[in-house]
Amino acid sequence: MATYWRVQQTQSEKFPYRITLESDHDGIILALRAKDRWPGPQGHVFCLREQDPPEETPEELEHVPVVSLNRFGKKLALVLDRQKRRRCDFLFLTKPYKNKPGHYEQIFFRTQGAVRAHKTRGRTQLFGDYPITALIDRAERYPWRFPGAETRRESLPAGDYALESDGQIQAVVERKTFDNLLTDFGQIQILHQQLAELATYPHPALVVEATYGDFLDPQRVAPWSAAHTARVVAEIQALHPKLPVVFAGNRKQANEWCHGLFRAVATRLADPAPPAVAEAYGRYQSGAGGRGGWALAVRREVLHEMPERFTMAMLRQRFPDHQPQQLRTILHRLREEGRLQREGQGRATEWVRVDP
Repeated sequence: MATYWRVQQTQSEKFPYRITLESDHDGIILALRAKDRWPGPQGHVFCLREQDPPEETPEELEHVPVVSLNRFGKKLALVLDRQKRRRCDFLFLTKPYKNKPGHYEQIFFRTQGAVRAHKTRGRTQLFGDYPITALIDRAERYPWRFPGAETRRESLPAGDYALESDGQIQAVVERKTFDNLLTDFGQIQILHQQLAELATYPHPALVVEATYGDFLDPQRVAPWSAAHTARVVAEIQALHPKLPVVFAGNRKQANEWCHGLFRAVATRLADPAPPAVAEAYGRYQSGAGGRGGWALAVRREVLHEMPERFTMAMLRQRFPDHQPQQLRTILHRLREEGRLQREGQGRATEWVRVDP
């Protein structure tokens, strides 16, 4: 399913623009009223969350697919499918009233340029020091240390170390020494099964107490060849794309990397996103299918892969699993955006790409 960015002009004087994120699957994900349709180079636009849909039919100004939507703390970061003005974010803040109890919401619409120019552009998203509970697998003979953390020895279903929060595993790390991983290359199918299970957990990682260059040293990897070990390492990442593989260099650095991951995840859990951010992101994840879904794939094919002039029959050959009406909808939207022209009628209709 696809997600779209829609901008409409309303009759309101203070907030004349309506910005919505809409999913084919779930309808409106987020609806805001804004003072401008796009921020200036170094500024931001103040927005309000829409309480009720407009009574009139607003004039549509923009309607483009969303390439990606991500949540970073109090922000929703978007990338739009167009050549210019592609990146922006919405910052959701909650502030206390000065003269009465309670809080109010502030929403700022910002561009990538405005974020780059802001004095806090180098600040990390996750900061603070929150208690963590680190679980250590019982099979670990010489375990890593986690200063200041509560630690428990347990038989973990996957990995060697895990972060526990509210009784749930929130991060899990498989630890490998150089010799461990080299030995596992002799049972690569079993290793793949273990890593596939590891990747099903939140925030998983394979952390190696060696450098990548160690696996390219012919003398160290014998009896394997360096070319073979390089292929195996590449295969691990290719077959498990959701599992980060970290070559930490040595035991101390691997331990510190794992401890840092647990601290960062604990901080994120302790400082949850505002309800509006969490709801919008959750609905996008459940229905949008990531990176714009099939509609974005059709748009990319039309704008970058199809001949300059093509017919509906040619497009259907490339997308046989989609209904003709779905494809026509995408073509008409591209025509409204000025990206396509239509020539002819009926079966003789040709679509002509217009270069921006």
